[in-house]
Amino acid sequence: MPCEVAARFLILYGSQRGQAQSIAEEICQQAAEHGSTADISCLSNQHNYNLDSEIRPVVFVVSTTGDGDPPDTAQKFVRKIKNKSLPHHHFSHLRYALLALGDTNYANFCNGGKTIDSRLQQLGAKHFYATGHADDGTGLEVVVDPWIEGLWDALKKTFSSMATSDQQDADLSDCTLDNFHKTASGQEKNKSDLEVDLHLLKLSEADSQKGKEIKSDSSDVETLSTVLVASLKQSVPPLSQSALSVPALPASYLEVRLEQGSTERETVSSDKDGYHEVSISKAVQLTQDDAVKTAILLELDISEQNLAYQAGDAFDILCPNRASEVEELLLRLDLQTRKNCAVQVNLLKNSTAKVPLHIPQNGSLQFILTWCLEIRSAPKKAFVRALVDFTQNGSEKRRLLELCSKEGSADYNSFVRDANVCLLDLLRAFPSCLPPLSLLFEHLPKLQPRAYSAASSSLQHPGKVHLVFNVVEFPARPEHPARKGLCTGWLAGHVSSILRPLGTPCRRLAPPRPSSTFHLPADPSVPVVMVGPGTGVAPFIGFLQQREKEREANREATFGEMWLFFGCRHKDKDFLFREELERFAHNGTLSHLIVCFSRDEPDAAGTVNRPTYVQHNLRLHAKNVASILLKDKGSLYVCGDAKNMAKDVNDTLLEIIGNELQIDKLDAMKTVAGLREEKRYLQDIWS
Repeated sequence: MPCEVAARFLILYGSQRGQAQSIAEEICQQAAEHGSTADISCLSNQHNYNLDSEIRPVVFVVSTTGDGDPPDTAQKFVRKIKNKSLPHHHFSHLRYALLALGDTNYANFCNGGKTIDSRLQQLGAKHFYATGHADDGTGLEVVVDPWIEGLWDALKKTFSSMATSDQQDADLSDCTLDNFHKTASGQEKNKSDLEVDLHLLKLSEADSQKGKEIKSDSSDVETLSTVLVASLKQSVPPLSQSALSVPALPASYLEVRLEQGSTERETVSSDKDGYHEVSISKAVQLTQDDAVKTAILLELDISEQNLAYQAGDAFDILCPNRASEVEELLLRLDLQTRKNCAVQVNLLKNSTAKVPLHIPQNGSLQFILTWCLEIRSAPKKAFVRALVDFTQNGSEKRRLLELCSKEGSADYNSFVRDANVCLLDLLRAFPSCLPPLSLLFEHLPKLQPRAYSAASSSLQHPGKVHLVFNVVEFPARPEHPARKGLCTGWLAGHVSSILRPLGTPCRRLAPPRPSSTFHLPADPSVPVVMVGPGTGVAPFIGFLQQREKEREANREATFGEMWLFFGCRHKDKDFLFREELERFAHNGTLSHLIVCFSRDEPDAAGTVNRPTYVQHNLRLHAKNVASILLKDKGSLYVCGDAKNMAKDVNDTLLEIIGNELQIDKLDAMKTVAGLREEKRYLQDIWS
């Protein structure tokens, strides 16, 4: 008889902003429901695991940061497995699955996970389950949820195989992947295709119906006699008449008690999380009042904290949730009179999960909702499913079931994810829903800091750092009222009265997040091209301030050309840093300032084909750009919007290189990939 193998596996995560960690913890919490036990560790904590001798199945959850780099917490691990002295069979004993997180709005989609995946394969490790690539640009849950759902069967087969015969190890990966690669039509993909693009995955009917089919009960659904228009609150046929495949109800694992009495000192610990209280020493509105967007520059006094930074680094700011929204949430949960109670959080009996580390013991309820939980986050389908059981009205229950169902995915995307709907919006839309506090603590993610690139150089502004941001505006729509971005609205509120306040506290500033690559070249003679429309110009102001000081300190040195391509809507309304940029151009720090204004009318001369966007000016200066990158071995930096600008600039770069070298698009793409690998094509972009 085969020896019994304990159903135990290891979860390793590499996380930059907490998403990979959150998903890894979710898998860990679900393990017990599926008859297994998971140990979990961050990849950075290498004393907690040893893959060189690991016999358990291993599940990796890895995000991507920067220009397709593994997260900071995985860098040491990646360096270790990339050791060229490791033999090709080093991990031949290892069975693993990997979920990679990325964003298709950025270059090198999921490259952090892909880097680890490919290297493990090179060292002989075997998949027991297909690699998943989750896209934050379309919603991580679109891939993450079905990937986790299929993981449990793959693990069961792996445990069974381990218990039956070690000789089946070599065949295990193919066997599992064959089932996972089946398409909706029943045809199978090539068995050698180990990586599955889960955007195209359709779960088989058998998989999706495992005990989860919920048929519509006409007695619970109110008949609508009005014109049928889909909305957050209401569906239309065929969805309103369909049987639904909904996610399994997530198991509760927390017990939350509110106790009268004193609470702990309610601050974010500087020692623990690295945050510092700093003051805003200056604030300037960079745009005119009638500009489409309001851009604000903040000068923060960091002299007492001794925070060293380089031009190109970013700072994390942790802001609170809006006080009015916290108050409304407390009122909606009938907890307003208990907001100052101390919160005690414990695991339910027999639960193998862990109490979320970001929820402090003995903090007040108001503090936790203000500083610890992301109450603005769009509820995931599992959260929506859990809310159903705390909703009294039949039609409201049905609509929530639709929104979390497989059949209602389009409605979920339209009315929840894409609409930036949060928990409070759902509670407004479904008034009979009254979830317990424990459900919020289980499902709301940790309140994450927001990163802002330094728009200054410490050489020119010692003891200070400048940050620039547009005040984000979310217009009113049927799903929610008008509101400002959480952090930009909070920062703007600090300086709204006179926009040049002194000593205004900015309570939570983390030390700079050093950029491993987004800095000026170490050799000042290397030429650079900078592309930064709108607030994307921020890090380049720091670059130019640094270069200006370097030129003053060493007048005999040779400095490479600096080109800046800047764009905005109107020359007279939102030309950020205009005077400073023109000064840089005048004194020779900036060799070429190339600007465009997308909404201004043509001048009196009636310029034909006037450049509208930065990519148009790049095309006009294609010969110079190509020469800098290909002949002079210069560097290209791009900062700003990922969804449109960065993609358009990349397409233009492919065109420029293709024309210059007289090569086709595929070869141009290889050349651009080479620039990325050499860290000479760098991006600091956001969606």
